[in-house]
Amino acid sequence: MSDTGRFPGRPPSLPEVHASVGTSQVSIWRRMFAFAGPAYLVSVGYMDPGNWATDLEGGARFGYQLLWVLVMSNLMAIVLQTLSARLGIAGQRDLAQACREAYPRPVSLTLWVLCEIAIAACDLAEVLGAAIGLNLLFGIPVLAGVLVTSLDILLLLWLTRFGIRIIEGFVLSLIAVMAVCFLLEILLAKPSVAAVASGLIPRLGGHEGLYVAIGILGATVMPHNLYLHSALVQTRRIGAGDREKRSACRFNLIDSLVALNGAMLVNAAILVVAGAVFFEQRIRVTQIAQAYQMLTPLLGTTLAAVLFAVALLCSGQSSTMTGTMAGQIVMEGFLAIRMRPWLRRLLTRGLAIVPAAIVVYLAGEHGMFRLLILSQVILSMQLPFAVVPLIHFTSDRRRMGAFASRGWLQALAWLIAAIIIALNARLVYLTLAEWLATAGAYRDLVMMLVEPVVIGLLVLLAWMIFEPWLPRWLRHKGRAAIAWPEAAPAGVRPLHYHTILVPLDHSERDRAAVAHAAALARAYRSRIYLLHVEEGVTSQIYGAEASTAEVEAGATYLGEILAGLRAQGIEVEVAVAHSGDPKTEIVRFAQQLKPDLLIMGAHGHKGLQDIVFGQTINTVRHAVDVPLLIVRDQGAAEES
Repeated sequence: MSDTGRFPGRPPSLPEVHASVGTSQVSIWRRMFAFAGPAYLVSVGYMDPGNWATDLEGGARFGYQLLWVLVMSNLMAIVLQTLSARLGIAGQRDLAQACREAYPRPVSLTLWVLCEIAIAACDLAEVLGAAIGLNLLFGIPVLAGVLVTSLDILLLLWLTRFGIRIIEGFVLSLIAVMAVCFLLEILLAKPSVAAVASGLIPRLGGHEGLYVAIGILGATVMPHNLYLHSALVQTRRIGAGDREKRSACRFNLIDSLVALNGAMLVNAAILVVAGAVFFEQRIRVTQIAQAYQMLTPLLGTTLAAVLFAVALLCSGQSSTMTGTMAGQIVMEGFLAIRMRPWLRRLLTRGLAIVPAAIVVYLAGEHGMFRLLILSQVILSMQLPFAVVPLIHFTSDRRRMGAFASRGWLQALAWLIAAIIIALNARLVYLTLAEWLATAGAYRDLVMMLVEPVVIGLLVLLAWMIFEPWLPRWLRHKGRAAIAWPEAAPAGVRPLHYHTILVPLDHSERDRAAVAHAAALARAYRSRIYLLHVEEGVTSQIYGAEASTAEVEAGATYLGEILAGLRAQGIEVEVAVAHSGDPKTEIVRFAQQLKPDLLIMGAHGHKGLQDIVFGQTINTVRHAVDVPLLIVRDQGAAEES
């Protein structure tokens, strides 16, 4: 049973694949395999082209000095992603849904905007990386490559038809290609093991080192991955008991440890290769394409450059798919907006492709590389606004029950949050000082534009940190209408159908609709209202006084149904309308009658036939506030 049934009115995360993977296997290895997958999709975001940009720059400028940042970032990621998975499993919410239900609407909307900016920044890096990979391998212009990457939504939609396991398998195959490529790159680069080990000692190289280190942090501990992971774990079918949830948490922890440590090794490989090849030669990397071009002469083989380009293409393609899924989760969770999958994913992709195309056109490849670095810094600066609510939610026993974080885990999580906030505060201060120093005559304008934004974000962050201890009136002012339930309802409220409305259209579809209505009427002693709309021109002109062969046949048809239902002891009434527009009449009659249930027969056609024959059901269901049961005649279904 899905979570929707236990929490009415709230659609599940990723409804197309929610609870679609069974986990009831007896063998522990089979169960581990069943749970494996979500963390691999999340880990893709830790190996996207934005990571490449920060790792390449960090390795080329500072050698192995920033390797410790990757290790620290990975430890942070494991803790935070574990909390995210627990929120999805035990709290049965993704992070966006939890924020919407727990915070006042202005706060929730602000967090949504910040998250969309972060996803756009991340998606921008992924689109640029895939486009650069196409350019390096096949000579496709980068601008054209940016546009080609938009077609990945078609691939994602196609793969979604086969379930989440197929998507996980496809992405895992791309990860495997990346890992093999960089394993071979390290063998070709032959770095000094002692020098690499020295990179695990924490140290920074001044302002520039801090800037790149925070970029690495933002590229590794990515905010949208916290939203994504809390939704992906809900694709597994888990029991409602604490024992089943505890088992799911353990298996997901193993999944996260394997996947995220693998991602760290790939990132470390990129940084090590850059340090061994470019730092030793005192070559500063300002473009990803430059790294590709320099690998062949420096390592003495074209294989290194080809491996680099193949891995980059796989990185960009896999991360765009997971980024699009994160965009879906954030939009649906914060706004409760339900869109068609292709439209929602096209919108998410458009938010990345448009700025990417503009930057490629105006700034060229050098501008692209700087934009990749900046995108990762933006991700890092958005992190506190995802990490703080995650810690609060997973620490609250009212929401998590027995799965609330223990004291030591809360302390560790808050330490991670403090490090992230401190590093970002330092970066903001240094960056603003640099902007003001170089603004010249525009200094006052820069202050006027930037200062209110910075102050507003600081106030919002402080409010979120101390929200549980604020006065109740301040915490609940403007709170969203949907509140997080204290516990699942003990039972389902019984329903009773006093009146059932069945629109008829003199076709085979009526058979199934009337049969279902009769079964419910016998069970609930309901009254059935049959509605038929005469669509002929004569009926529209003369109304009830119309007398044609069609009208007479319709009256005979209704009389037979009426007699059959009354013979079963069912109360039934008949209404005939003559407007000629079934959709309008059904909506008008339903609004007037206010039935407990509306039953309609499905036509069975779609696509172009919908345009030709009309979409009555879609029009009606959006216009009436009545439960709607759509049925299809089994015999007609078999014939069609």
